[in-house]
Amino acid sequence: MFKRMKGDQGFTLIELMIVVAIIGILAAIAIPNFMTYQAKARQSEARVNLGGIFTTATSYFAENNTFSVPTADTLGYKPAGTSRYDLYYGGEASATVLITPSAGGSSCITNRGTFAGGVKPAGSAAGATGFTAGAQANIDGDATCDEFTINDVRNLTNTNNDVSK
Repeated sequence: MFKRMKGDQGFTLIELMIVVAIIGILAAIAIPNFMTYQAKARQSEARVNLGGIFTTATSYFAENNTFSVPTADTLGYKPAGTSRYDLYYGGEASATVLITPSAGGSSCITNRGTFAGGVKPAGSAAGATGFTAGAQANIDGDATCDEFTINDVRNLTNTNNDVSK
């Protein structure tokens, strides 16, 4: 009644299970690396924003002969879009100036882990002859915050690397 087909083709269940197991092993290796690359890509936001603050601050210095500003609006830098990083610039008498995103953006204070609002990265200050600006965010969801600083000679430093921990 049933005749065996000549040249049976296809995969056996064992072969398919082996392929699924190999794909699972490769995914287990690749996903953590992808998460690290994604977190490192988020750090570029801090570098770009601090570069913008540097350019704005040096322009402000050229016009006013001081880096010291009373408010962030006086400095004139506002990042566009949603910001993951809180940006800090020292004001008069070493007061902290939090540079908030422009309309439509939101500050990342709620994503900052154990840091309380208004805690600036160490060294954020501005005076007559120099400044240090900072950026701070918790980009990977743990208790450690990522911190960058830039100064008046464009020395960009990752003072606390949240990605490597």
